Amino acid sequence: MNEMNATHDQGPLDDHSRPTDTIPLPAPTAWPMVLALGIALMLGGMVTHWAISLLGLLMAVPAIVGWFFDVLPHERHVYVDVHADVIEIKSTRETLAHLPLDERHRKLLPLETFSVMSGVKGGIAGGLAMIVPAALYSLIRYHSVWYAANLLAAGGFVSWAGESNAFLAQFHLRGLLAAMAIHGLTSVLIGLLYGAMLPMFPRWPILTAGFVAPFLWTGILHSALGIISPILDQRIDWSWFVVSQIAFGLVAGFVVNLHVKVRTPQFRSLPFSVRAGIHALGDEEDKAP
Repeated sequence: MNEMNATHDQGPLDDHSRPTDTIPLPAPTAWPMVLALGIALMLGGMVTHWAISLLGLLMAVPAIVGWFFDVLPHERHVYVDVHADVIEIKSTRETLAHLPLDERHRKLLPLETFSVMSGVKGGIAGGLAMIVPAALYSLIRYHSVWYAANLLAAGGFVSWAGESNAFLAQFHLRGLLAAMAIHGLTSVLIGLLYGAMLPMFPRWPILTAGFVAPFLWTGILHSALGIISPILDQRIDWSWFVVSQIAFGLVAGFVVNLHVKVRTPQFRSLPFSVRAGIHALGDEEDKAP
């Protein structure tokens, strides 16, 4: 680290008159700050009192002149003494022993995952299971199994935004087809998400898929539904919605978990002895000091 001390101001640089063991730096000046304050006072006086603007002018003019002569016709410099000191860097942290790195320490997880089709099948099964509590809610509350489907379809039909509950409780082929398309696409997408998510939770994956994920998804949808679909936000019953989401999560997670996991590229990049089951990943790590 270098320790520097300023010596004296200079005009134009002259290598012959330059002291030894020094470096030239621009001379410090306070005129830019004085000018900035003067301009601020002049502007502030426009909305307060003319005396403040006058004070700002009295500060700005000398600052402009002083700053001008600091850089013209030659920039003022100052020679700074340089003293080289050797500083010993110390640390209170203890030294840690690290295992030697090899290609296995830079692997990506998981080594096994579910196929895409397992997520699709899980989404379809969960979507069918979700229909049961939704239809039960419609039947109990509005004495019609079509209300939930029409309410979902109303999110895509602007003309249905102001319709009454009696209208939504009736059978509409247009509403049924729209609800099937929306519900089917959403169920498959969520099923794919479950297929990718379950390998990350090796313990109690059904619990994660059946309860944790539905509550998380419901919380996110509750905060954004007013923008996505105002009619759904006004008429949806969140308690029944949570029940239907739990039904979806339990069934989708169960169906996805029934499928056999497939090897990922990370597993295929492991040594043959590990893939064949001759050696485990932690054999050599346990022997390391």
